[in-house]
Amino acid sequence: MFQVLSGIWALLIGVVLIMLGNGMHFTLIGLRGGIEGFSATELAIVTSGYFMGFLSGARYTPKLIRNVGHVRVFAALGSFMSAGLITFPLVTEPWAWTILRLLVGFCMSGIYVTAESWLNDAATNETRGKVLSAYMIAQTLGIIGAQWLLTLGDAATSVLFIGASILVSISFAPILLTASRTPTTDVARPMPLRDLFSGSPLGTVGIFLLGSVYATQSGMGAVFGTKIDLTASQIALFIAMLFAGALVFQYPVGWLSDRMDRRWLIFGTSAIGAASCLLGWMAGDGLWPLMAAAFFAGGMTTPLYALFLAYTNDFLSSEDMPAASGGLVFTFGIGAIVGPLVTGWAMQGVSPFAFWLVLSATFAAIALYALYRMTQRSAVPVSQTESYVVVVPTASPVAVEAAGTWAVEQAEAERESEGEGDAEKERVAEA
Repeated sequence: MFQVLSGIWALLIGVVLIMLGNGMHFTLIGLRGGIEGFSATELAIVTSGYFMGFLSGARYTPKLIRNVGHVRVFAALGSFMSAGLITFPLVTEPWAWTILRLLVGFCMSGIYVTAESWLNDAATNETRGKVLSAYMIAQTLGIIGAQWLLTLGDAATSVLFIGASILVSISFAPILLTASRTPTTDVARPMPLRDLFSGSPLGTVGIFLLGSVYATQSGMGAVFGTKIDLTASQIALFIAMLFAGALVFQYPVGWLSDRMDRRWLIFGTSAIGAASCLLGWMAGDGLWPLMAAAFFAGGMTTPLYALFLAYTNDFLSSEDMPAASGGLVFTFGIGAIVGPLVTGWAMQGVSPFAFWLVLSATFAAIALYALYRMTQRSAVPVSQTESYVVVVPTASPVAVEAAGTWAVEQAEAERESEGEGDAEKERVAEA
């Protein structure tokens, strides 16, 4: 593992710094929005703006790269993102923040595409799985670390926004100074949703609903904390717990995924997520029950994303997987746009604690649909499933496609190894 990291350490440091800045900005929107008196609905629109920009960036950045190159695109998007972060405290209006979030989302998505292209190019078939895992861990650690940085300043001032901008600006130095090769960035055209649904109804519907869950947690979590009068430090801890749970549960879910019917695992993780959110709703203002609810709810969300990708690939040929990956990323993005809008409307019309009820209902819908699909299609034998690989919801189509390719290669290698082992046993038995 150390040999693998030695070749990509600068890229990973850059990714951590980017996520520190982006993670600060995500929580700051809820904190500063509450201070400015923005309603839950207004902040929901601002949140959805980010995911609209993110979806657009994933689609158009590869074209920009082909036209002007990785380095220019990376530097330009980084500059725009840094400028956008500084502008937030200067124009504190919901419409202006929505536009800025569109810009930041577009830039962030493009930065992911570019960085992941370099990482994918630096990996070999033997190291790709470890490189992807290290990349996903770096992302998650950056988001968690960002919450601690928020406790060092006051959201009512410009200091934290400037700090986020500085982190994003300096993050490009280690990446640009070490990534000398120009990798190819060929992202497959997304599979039409009709074809994707026909191939895997559960994967398509499930990842749409999960997009709603993820965007609500990451975008509206700080809004919820503001509306129930948590302190800035408590809100930062709340968001950190969402992502800490993802780190803890990713491996156990992945281990189970390769050893059982994935539909039952989807049902189980979704049911735990729904129950955790009900706990959050019943907890009221109790701090530690809220933190426990966040830990388990967030802990189910990220593994579910990788689980849906793996499950969908089980029903596709290796040739269709890149296009299906693009379709799943697009479907997830649509859900991420819709989720905060629904949650903001519910929080505004009912109470801030509707945050938990919407999340619980969405998790429950995933679980129930998984049960329904079990009655419509027989299970794929575990020996014929593709390998589970760690992929987080913030990944671009570049990383998702690379993960799918690696999963196919691993599964084929395991089958060949098992076949050779069976052949050897037969020869020994005959002898």
